[in-house]
Amino acid sequence: MEKKKSRWKTIIIILIIFFIISWILSSVISLFFDLERPTGNIALIPIKGVITVEGVQSLGIKGASSTEIIEFIQKADKDPSIKAILLEINSPGGGAVASKEIADAVKRTNKTTYALIREIGASGGYWIASATDHIIASELSITGSIGVIASYIEFEGLLRKYNMTYQRLIAGKYKDIGDPFKTLTFDEREILQSKLNKMHDYFIRSVAANRNMPVGRVREIATGEFYLGSEALDLGLIDTLGDKETAKELIKQQLNLTVVEFAEYEKPKTLIEMLTGVFSENFFLIGKGIGYALTEQKAVSRLEILT
Repeated sequence: MEKKKSRWKTIIIILIIFFIISWILSSVISLFFDLERPTGNIALIPIKGVITVEGVQSLGIKGASSTEIIEFIQKADKDPSIKAILLEINSPGGGAVASKEIADAVKRTNKTTYALIREIGASGGYWIASATDHIIASELSITGSIGVIASYIEFEGLLRKYNMTYQRLIAGKYKDIGDPFKTLTFDEREILQSKLNKMHDYFIRSVAANRNMPVGRVREIATGEFYLGSEALDLGLIDTLGDKETAKELIKQQLNLTVVEFAEYEKPKTLIEMLTGVFSENFFLIGKGIGYALTEQKAVSRLEILT
């Protein structure tokens, strides 16, 4: 028994030492990477995942950080060898403040800016794209979705069902507005809706200014509906249908360049992030395999539609 305890202690100590060494190494590696400037004459800045100020990270899945992206835009803007900036967008949107911060940074730059929407550039992702000088998207890209959403799970009914009470003390009539443990009053719902309407109006006016479109026209199509790239082109929300090669040729023609080489601006993953990503991917694949085994028989008898 004592041998087993001793063995586990040794394993735990080794794991702790391994993670400490990994953290130190990853920090040093990241420092050296930051000193290197990516080579190329067109800055390629990816905007992937949910957009937040610091970037959402869970189980190795990292969102788009407005803090990092703005830093990349500023670096590219100051670099005389960079002739233009291409934002490669694959994002469903995210925080209003984070999206606006990036859009504002794009408009402040002195370089010609382009946006390439891959699978999705919706809501905050489209807001950022609209701030660029030219938007390219695939015919099947999901774009637009000019709207604002707020939601939360309400537990008041659950508490009532199990005869549980929720006590709260507040100073200020609306201090606990949106608290999930109580039902919204009519006045509270009106207040929250008015805030969303104001944010939506700001979003609409920003897109109208960015795309040089009448506010009334943008308001007509700003229902929150998403549009395919082919529809977005007809509505004036994008400029060109195509992919990365299309963007490359377009930049070459518009800027009169003989060669276009992309300098990828992206922070390298630390060793810890890489290890976390590997573990999370393996767990995902294991879970996927279990899920497939449990649903295999049902899948035969239903129509499966994939996109």
